[in-house]
Amino acid sequence: MPARKQPAGGIGGLAALGYAVSMDNALTIGLRAGQPVFFANPGRLPIASVAGSLPVRLADIEAAGERLKRFAPLLAELFPELAPSGGLVESALFPAPVLERRLKAAGLPAGDRVFVKADHALPVVGSVKARGGLHAVLAVAEALALDGGLLAGPDDDCRRMAEPAARNFFSSHTLSVGSTGNLGLSIGVFGRGLGFGVTVHMSAEARAWKKEMLRRVGATVVEHPGDYAAACAVAREEAGHSPRLHFIDDENSLDLLLGYAVAGLRLPQQLAGCRIAVSAGHPLCLHLPCGVGGAPGGIALGTRLTLGDAALAFFVEPTEAPALLLGLATGRHGGISAAEYGLTGRTVADGLAVSRPSDLVCRLMVPVLDGAHTVGDAAMLGHVAEAFDAEALRLEPSAAAALAGPLAVRRANLPVLAGRPATHICWATGGSLLPDAEFAALLARAGTRP
Repeated sequence: MPARKQPAGGIGGLAALGYAVSMDNALTIGLRAGQPVFFANPGRLPIASVAGSLPVRLADIEAAGERLKRFAPLLAELFPELAPSGGLVESALFPAPVLERRLKAAGLPAGDRVFVKADHALPVVGSVKARGGLHAVLAVAEALALDGGLLAGPDDDCRRMAEPAARNFFSSHTLSVGSTGNLGLSIGVFGRGLGFGVTVHMSAEARAWKKEMLRRVGATVVEHPGDYAAACAVAREEAGHSPRLHFIDDENSLDLLLGYAVAGLRLPQQLAGCRIAVSAGHPLCLHLPCGVGGAPGGIALGTRLTLGDAALAFFVEPTEAPALLLGLATGRHGGISAAEYGLTGRTVADGLAVSRPSDLVCRLMVPVLDGAHTVGDAAMLGHVAEAFDAEALRLEPSAAAALAGPLAVRRANLPVLAGRPATHICWATGGSLLPDAEFAALLARAGTRP
């Protein structure tokens, strides 16, 4: 891709850093030029003032968490990787001391702390899509099992769903999903584990190794020459013609969103285990890579409903695919495409290669999200190498994008953070399943050898 000219101008002290803070001329120029921009969301409100009017409530998220617990014995039986956790799908939260020192040398305040949420190493499917995808699959499976008499009721032994009769029953139903990669893996692996047929419609950006992994578990992969939205449109249209074809819609599924949000529900216990206190004087900053918005939106909502206003959430998007930033900044939500700004939607971060955001998530984030910013491909590749060198983390570029968050947020000089030490959580969204050759190629592109 040809180099872009650095845009002129800016807003106040952010001009030299290439950031802008509202949907004005400077932000527009930066977006069109494919340069890093920062958007501080003016719609963010105290969570207590909106919690009762949101389409997703804390009780809904708690119910999703209970469903995941209820089916844990079944999952432990079906997936050996989940036996140690008793069937629960969860990742570690841990400090990143070397990365923290390097960020402080680059300008992060001395009192700030940096942690990594290791969703890149979630068991079975190795990405942030695990909780949401699993919950959506279980929601379909439970409804069918209750309706078909496989389960006598919600409290029946869920392990009956692993018996041959149940697998035969599920095999007459097909789960369908549109994906750039990781959601397809989650639906494909968990769905096939229960015996469902699975069809994954994948966009041109999806990596070959993810398609091959899906085929190995018996999923059908349909490749589309267009982008993510085009793949989803085909999958959505097909599902309307068969009652046995169940489309799990990344753009509109509440079951997916609720599964993702469970991560926020579980975060306080992990923070306590790391002796991290969250308060107005010591805020928590979540740095969440964002594609269509479902996973980061669910995590942001679950965390804010659980921890309150001292929890701040920021989305990180590619400079060529700032879908949710555009949806929020323009107020057009899902009715805008990055292509309108001359952006290609193509990026090394395949999981974030989305030109149009989820309308559901975009509207939901208006009072919830604190801000969004963009990062270029070269920077993401640099963060892949940095994460490996500093903390021995094996991240995809889409996951490594989170590492751009702490400095970007601090450089935005947000009043809510002024003079306050913050805890930063870089949400690592995928990468542990990267084949060795793929990871070596990423390091080579970043100018680093494994």
